[in-house]
Parts: sequence; structure tokens; C-alpha cells
Amino acid sequence: MASVVLKNICKSYDQIPVSKNIDLEIEKGEFVAFVGPSGCGKSTLLRLIAGLEEITDGDLYIGDTRVNDLPPKDRSVGMVFQSYALYPHMNVAENMAFSLKLQKTDKTEAQRRVLAAAETLQLSALLDRKPKDLSGGQRQRVAIGRTMVREPQVLLFDEPLSNLDASLRVKMRIEIAKLHKRLEATMIYVTHDQVEAMTLADKIVVLDGGRVSQVGSPLELYHYPANRFVAGFIGSPQMNFIDAQVLSVSESAVELTLPGSKQITIPVDGSNLVVGELVSLGVRPEHFVGPEQADCCLESRVNLAEHLGNETQIYLDMEGAPDGLTVRQPGSIPAKEDSSFTLGINADSCHLFQQNGEACRRLFPEPSLNY
Repeated sequence: MASVVLKNICKSYDQIPVSKNIDLEIEKGEFVAFVGPSGCGKSTLLRLIAGLEEITDGDLYIGDTRVNDLPPKDRSVGMVFQSYALYPHMNVAENMAFSLKLQKTDKTEAQRRVLAAAETLQLSALLDRKPKDLSGGQRQRVAIGRTMVREPQVLLFDEPLSNLDASLRVKMRIEIAKLHKRLEATMIYVTHDQVEAMTLADKIVVLDGGRVSQVGSPLELYHYPANRFVAGFIGSPQMNFIDAQVLSVSESAVELTLPGSKQITIPVDGSNLVVGELVSLGVRPEHFVGPEQADCCLESRVNLAEHLGNETQIYLDMEGAPDGLTVRQPGSIPAKEDSSFTLGINADSCHLFQQNGEACRRLFPEPSLNY
């Protein structure tokens, strides 16, 4: 395994910038996820690391070696694509060994690598099967094994679970997490699914418009988003945003006026705010509380209620929340369409964002982020 370091990496197509001044350090053995909406540049960044795209500017290091000018085969990276791309006329063992055959690897060594990868991926009993006789999850494991046998220092995954159904994706997430623990390999994983990133990665890189918006552990991004974009992207359902106006500020608290002339004091650093400024109050769907626990209550109207058994998701309309609000409550609670609903807000669970999207630093301590 090896570290991966990107220094001021830029990529442009016909003078159109796609990746912009990317600075990133990935440590040996780390599992890092690139996330962001479609078109944010996450797959392009992965392809730059793999050598499938040429770097316009900046320096890329794998281990201690600058690899900008090295072809993919000399970078000691292995890539697992969204498509399995297995040869239908070859069995599992032959598919896994094919790249070694092209490299003219000794047959005994090739067989050792295939058997070792098959055991790690629980494919030992399937080596004689053709791809048509495998499930989607088994085919994906063969594709991973085909990459593993090359013994790369860095494993790259480009949305490998996108072709699987929901239940199989959950199983494969578990398999990939176990694989990382067994191999202790450096892994870089691209996904548009923030749930995959949260459950798999040691560190998440959130990309927005070709730039790094924030880097941190899953819990750091959840509890301390650096800006409104990250706050809205990390978490499912996404964070709610309510229009507010600053009443007073200090280094330890900001007093706000909310819709309905309600007031609440949020424990954040208000040093960069001024009285009268318009801001956005962020509240995650799962952080709304009952009126008896609330520091402030707002009145809203039910648009739709989804009763899911273990929880209920309620979609609300309210003045000052142009995108609507989502409330996530455990169990089944009565909520009828077009009825009134009281939202309880706990100040310690709130986030505050300036008009430019930057977050005010939260001062309320969260549970340990080390896990």
C-alpha cells in the first residue's frame, strides 16, 4: 500500500476547468470516499489518479514517486469500474488471471494470487463458473478480484455498486468494508451515494463544482459541516434550512428572529455576523424535538406523511422555509395531510450559515468523533 498526495491538481477540457486546485493527502491504508452531485468532478479526479486522464497542472504522488508522466500500468494502482466487464467465455479463475497472463506472470505465481484473492473474496467455490452463472454481487467480487491479483498499492473504485439492487448494495458495502480491514489497503472510492460514503470511509472528500468543499471523517462532516452545501449533502434526509435574522451577536452565541417573530439563541461563534444580517438556520430532520423539550416552537402545515413502520417522515410547508421541511420521528405518529404541526427546535442541535454559505463555528460539544 502507498499514500496518495495531490498538490494543486487542475484538469481542463478545451479551456473549461473541471478539477480546480485540488490539494489532498491520503495516508497509507486509508479508505477515502469522493462524494458530490453529478458533474462535480469526482470520477475525473479518480481517473487522474489512475492515469486514464492527463493532468493539466499540479503534481500527483503515489508513495514517494511523482507519477504525472507515468502510464497507468506503471502507477501500481488497480481500478474497479461500475461495469463488471467480465469475459463471458471465461470462468471466474480465468477472468481473474487474465491481466496476469497479459503481463506474462509465471503460471505458478499467477495461480497463487488467484487462489489467495478468491479466498479473501469468498469465491473459492466458484472458480469454475462462468459469469452468467453468478449473481450480481458475485460478479462484482470477481471484478474486484481481477484487480486484486495485480497486487496494486492503491485500489480505486468508481461507483462499483451502482448496478446492484438496494438489498445487494447493502451486502456489498459490508463485503467491501471487511475487505479493507483484511487487506489494510489504500482505497479510494467514488460514489454519489452519501450513505455509502458515511458507512465505508475513514475520510470523506466532498466535491462541489470541481473544488474540495470539505475533508473530514463522516461524523465530522455530519456534526460540523463547513458550509451549507456540505450540510445539505451529508445526511439523509438532508438538513432543513429556515430563514432567520440576527438580533444580537457575541463570540459564544447568536440571537435570532425566526418566522412568526419567534426568537432563539444558538451557541455558535457570531464574530463574523452583524445585527440585522439575514442567515439560514440549519436543523437536521432527526433533531426536531417535542414542544416540552424545545427552546423554540414553530407552526407549520403537513404536506405529506410517510409511515415507514420504524419511523415516520413528515414533509411540511412553512413560511421562511422555501424548500419545505422534513421531520424524521421514530415510530408512527399521527400526522394528517393539511393539518397543523408544531416544530420543536433545540438550540444545541442547530447549525447557522451566513449568506455566503459559510458555517458559523458550533460551540456545543458533540459525542466523540473517534470511532
